Amino acid sequence: MAVFDTPKEAFGVLRPVCVQLTKIQTVENVEHLQAQLRVVSDTALQELQQYVLFPLRFTLKTPGPKRERLIQSVVECLTFVLSSTCVKDQDLLQELFSELSACLYSPSSQKPAAVSEELKLAVIQGLSTLMHSAYGDIVLTFYEPSILPRLGFAVSLLLGLAEQEKSKQIKIAALKCLQVLLFQCECEDHPKSLEEHEQKQLGDLFASFLPGISTTLTRVITGDFKQGHSIVVSSLSIFYKTVGFILADEQLRRDSTVQAKPAVEHRIAELMVHREADWVKNTGDKLTVLIKKIIECVSVHPHWKVRLELVELVEVLLLKCSQSLVESAGPLLKALVGLVNDESPEVQAQCNKVLRHFALQKVVVGNRAFADILSENLHSLTTSLPRLMNSQDDQGKLSTLSLLLGYLKLLGPKVSFVLNSVAHLQRLSKALIQVLELDMADIKIVEERHWNSDDLSASPKILASQPWNQIQRRYFRFFTDERVFLLLRQVCQLLGFYGNLYLLVDHFMELYHESVVYRKQAAMILNELIVGAAGLEVEDLHEKHIKTSSEELREIVTSILEEYTSQENWHLVTCIEAEEMGGELTVKQSGLQAITPGAHTCQVISFPASSKPSPSICSMNSNIWQICIQLEGIGHFAYALQKDFCLLLMSVLYPVLEKAGDQTLLISQVATSAMMDICHACGYDSLQHLINQNSDYLVNGISLNLRHLALHPHTPKVLEVMLRNSDASLLPLVVDVVQDVLATLDQFYDKRATSIVSVLHALLTALAQWFPDTSNLTLLQEQTSEKEGSHLSQRPTTLNKGFRNTATAEDIELFLLNYLKEKNVADGNVSDFDNEEEEQPVLPEVDENASPPDVEPPLPVQIQIARDVMERCIHLLSDKNLKIRLKVLDVLDLCVVVLQSHKNQLLPLAHRAWPSLVHRLTNDDPLAVLRAFKVLRTLGGKCGDFLRSRFCKDVLPKLAGSLITQAPVSARAGPVYSHTLAFKLQVAILQGLGPLCERLDLGEGDLNKVADACLIYLSAKQPVKLQEAARSVFLHLMKVDPDSTWFLLNEVYCPAQLTPPHPRLHPVQLRGAARQPTPYAANVLRLLQELQ
Repeated sequence: MAVFDTPKEAFGVLRPVCVQLTKIQTVENVEHLQAQLRVVSDTALQELQQYVLFPLRFTLKTPGPKRERLIQSVVECLTFVLSSTCVKDQDLLQELFSELSACLYSPSSQKPAAVSEELKLAVIQGLSTLMHSAYGDIVLTFYEPSILPRLGFAVSLLLGLAEQEKSKQIKIAALKCLQVLLFQCECEDHPKSLEEHEQKQLGDLFASFLPGISTTLTRVITGDFKQGHSIVVSSLSIFYKTVGFILADEQLRRDSTVQAKPAVEHRIAELMVHREADWVKNTGDKLTVLIKKIIECVSVHPHWKVRLELVELVEVLLLKCSQSLVESAGPLLKALVGLVNDESPEVQAQCNKVLRHFALQKVVVGNRAFADILSENLHSLTTSLPRLMNSQDDQGKLSTLSLLLGYLKLLGPKVSFVLNSVAHLQRLSKALIQVLELDMADIKIVEERHWNSDDLSASPKILASQPWNQIQRRYFRFFTDERVFLLLRQVCQLLGFYGNLYLLVDHFMELYHESVVYRKQAAMILNELIVGAAGLEVEDLHEKHIKTSSEELREIVTSILEEYTSQENWHLVTCIEAEEMGGELTVKQSGLQAITPGAHTCQVISFPASSKPSPSICSMNSNIWQICIQLEGIGHFAYALQKDFCLLLMSVLYPVLEKAGDQTLLISQVATSAMMDICHACGYDSLQHLINQNSDYLVNGISLNLRHLALHPHTPKVLEVMLRNSDASLLPLVVDVVQDVLATLDQFYDKRATSIVSVLHALLTALAQWFPDTSNLTLLQEQTSEKEGSHLSQRPTTLNKGFRNTATAEDIELFLLNYLKEKNVADGNVSDFDNEEEEQPVLPEVDENASPPDVEPPLPVQIQIARDVMERCIHLLSDKNLKIRLKVLDVLDLCVVVLQSHKNQLLPLAHRAWPSLVHRLTNDDPLAVLRAFKVLRTLGGKCGDFLRSRFCKDVLPKLAGSLITQAPVSARAGPVYSHTLAFKLQVAILQGLGPLCERLDLGEGDLNKVADACLIYLSAKQPVKLQEAARSVFLHLMKVDPDSTWFLLNEVYCPAQLTPPHPRLHPVQLRGAARQPTPYAANVLRLLQELQ
């Protein structure tokens, strides 16, 4: 806090110090003065300002060499005085300005003097403080023509320091001081707004410095990145504020009127610049060169704040200097749109803000010169686009496409006029076509097949949560980054939004027809044009832009859909069908073994190759992608039209369903996605709702096309997809169509069996889901619980009871009598009287409850269909095509499931199918054996006793023989063996034998065959999975005959000595008790523990 508040008191304190400094100029005297100044109030110091400044100025003016430390102290003290007071005298301001500037001048070198960094910093801060201390309008009177030499000297001095100094602190201080001198300081001391004549005065004055300022700052801006971003940011700010002030269109417009030139000295008049038209044009041309250099360097600067300042530069120069810097508009606009997709969110946001501001101010649309420049830039860019996309890296491609996108955004409604030029339209379209070229070398697209029908039925739930514009991943020739494709899509959408849609669609339709090479790219562009025309996902920067009407959009979409779904563009070759080639699939087996009655050797089945020339992988890939892109287009069109798409639904739904059933996985997935888009657009809840609501139309189409199957070979796929994605309410509508399908199968079984059998598989799968046999499920649950209970109770009454020491002689006698009786029954030693006695109670009950033989209730529709299908399957079980045989076995399995509740229909058909099924089990490809065994398990569960004797006679010996023969092979095999088909066959047989034995209730002899065949697989030498499967067989055998199973296992390995249940009985010696632990011991012990 100041001690001396009055000028009188302050003068008394300061006078001796000032006198002393005037006499002896030393650093100590200067510091003493500054210390005394600190205890003087600002008000008192203001009154004594010139008195205090005199010794300091006298020290600076004294001729002869002076120590730098002394000059620095004087400048710092001077700065302190100026910071506490105001300069109210114009002459004092100019004199102090000259004196401070001279501190850094070296007359010999005409460059900044080689002084210490501290002195330079002190002088720079002194100049800045001096300009801030100027009172009121004094600062404006400072900037008059007479000050031009001194001001020019200071500006050049500061520019030299900013460019040549190594100290970052000095560079930044020099740039800030330069901002103060050029009236760019944002502090409160400087006036915010200037009158017109004041602006003109400053503009004329600063115009003299423009060449030096612009060239020097350009060198600083384009210098090494290591100098720091703050220096570049400050330099950019001074550059565009200075240029924007001197070349502002408003000032130049006022200067164009003839005005009297100020009367100045001849020497100063030579330095003055008059901003006439020629000077403006020449200066603008030279500045364009500098601006291009700045943009090239700054647009790739690593620091985001520098790039953000570049956006400010573009905004200021284009808004204020649109007429004077018209030649720079191209590079400036290019820089702006190039930063739209900058990695920094701050830069992105500012770019979008500036673009939106330009659109509102009609900077481009309302300026014909800018629009012409942009259209020329667009033409130039589209010409070089294919070359750039082929040579640049992904980051460069992103920048190039961001530039293209930005041009279109800025042109806005002008895009329509630009594309009326044939040259522009052709350049742009050919560039997009070339850039969007797909890579067709990926073999996986053709390899991935859609075999499993479950995938499609599950897809609606999966796809329901996906956005409408979710498109399939694709691979392009010229880029890999997904962001590049996203930018290309946005470009096409903007064209559709701002361009003449009729013109664009007609042009790309011509390219679509022109060549197969262009077709996929043209379809992609057409899809995005429609999305853009509907205004979806498009950022409209220009207000009041009129979009395409819904009626026009629907007309255009209708014409595109007709082209997409035409015969030549919809039904393309996407795979090589074995059925069409007229030959069997070539299946090479290596070490695979089928169940054959003779020697168990490996079968290698080969088939003659087709003589027809097959399409290449690339051509099939191309066809697949074309169909997928067209399907995606249908989904996009649906979303663009929304409810209006319902009017086009009848012409689109059938073809899309056709592709949803395609065997190529990619096509099937995209078609399902398109169906979901249709559901969302037309207001359907799900695929099932969509199909059910339009089933009458679809069924009618299927029925008509089945009559001309040669012309419409894909018709069965439509029915297949309908069945997979509907419910039981569809059945009454498709009954007649199913009969047509069966009739077609009877007629074309040698040509169309594959596709029709696929339909039958979908049909039976649907029937099994729609009409589950609930009574059978309940019965199975009851039987399971009863069997579990009986075995739990049976075990204690036999083995456990035998081992109790408290067993009586009567218990043992009863056990033996029951055993002898059961043995006689098993051997067939039963009298007729006993049989009649057993059967008599049953017969009257059956006769009373049975219906009259001549009256049969009508069969349900699903049973009739399953019966008719099973009859066809019996004939097709012997087809020469392995693929058909496998599919037929799957259908047969489903038929048994559907017919299980109607034994009168199932058993005769099972009887007829049995010979062919046995042949598949015993003399066929291992793949067919696996499927046939699955059917056998299903039959065993549904037919029961009816199958027992047939199984024991025709199948069981060969199954057992196959297991015994293959056991040594699997015991010696390595880890790779688990991936072979032979291994899978062994596992399937072992896993299925146990349930079959239980369900068919096999006799003791047949159970022994099964046990002997499976016992080998209890060895620890077998693969673990085979051991587990073998244990499961014995677990089922325990339920059927626990005593025999217990005896057999103890014969192999007996873990404990058996004690007779009664002292009169002799000890029993089992063979397994005397043996040492064997490879079977671990598994046998686990099974015996389960049995206990």
